[in-house]
Amino acid sequence: MMVRNTLLFLALAATAGPALAQSDDAADKWSGFYVGTSIGNTDPRGGDDGTLLFDNNLDGTFGDTVRTGSGADAFLPGFCGGIATGRTPGEGCFDDRGGSTLGARMGYDWQMGNWVFGALAEYNKHDARDGVSGFSTTPASYAMIRELDNTIAVRARAGMAFGQDNDWLAYATAGAVRAKLNNRFETTNTANAFDLTDSGDADGVQFGLGVERKIAGNVSLGLEYLRTRLDDEDTRVRVSRGTAPATNPFLLVNANGTDMLRSDDRLDLDTLQLTLNFRF
Repeated sequence: MMVRNTLLFLALAATAGPALAQSDDAADKWSGFYVGTSIGNTDPRGGDDGTLLFDNNLDGTFGDTVRTGSGADAFLPGFCGGIATGRTPGEGCFDDRGGSTLGARMGYDWQMGNWVFGALAEYNKHDARDGVSGFSTTPASYAMIRELDNTIAVRARAGMAFGQDNDWLAYATAGAVRAKLNNRFETTNTANAFDLTDSGDADGVQFGLGVERKIAGNVSLGLEYLRTRLDDEDTRVRVSRGTAPATNPFLLVNANGTDMLRSDDRLDLDTLQLTLNFRF
């Protein structure tokens, strides 16, 4: 199956307010299968504190300093939490970018009194990007970029029906998610050779809150917030010789080159979306 992690937990959300008199139909208004769609926006929560980490002796341990022949830090100019627009920090960086998300879902709920419990599966197509860049004294820039393509999530949800005839449902949701990430590498360094290793998939967790309201018969309209937390620790770049001399900083410790990866190997995203469900 696409999602390997098991569901993490059921979170219960209680909504304050007196319970109104209900008909027999209202007492079981949220039970049954449903299908639906969603539209919204997803934003990465990257920040500006990401850097590049180096393994210059290729022992698998990152945190080494890449040094020039004189012993100076080759990345003294620094880093930015974005995508470099030129060779130097002064030329600036593009910020991380969020974008639209469009999804489809199916699930099942069962109601016990005012409490509602359920499970759902959801596919979302995203348009969000996050990057980190480093600058060497050459000068040159090195950018590692990841773009969120899609997610498949399996979640549980639990909440409480309220309002006249139980037309409203407030809930919490949590579960497992698998994402398709498009990783790429950009550099202004034309001397060395660069090889990107990328698994393309990232697993994680997803949790959030939502509210739904029945608007017509079995149709409900909702608003949902989700936090997605992905582990992306397998993406790295091998910097090898190319046309560079043996005195190149990436080759001084190990002639086979240097590995680099992002310091922020976890990708957090916020999604706010409208949902439209049809229950049957």
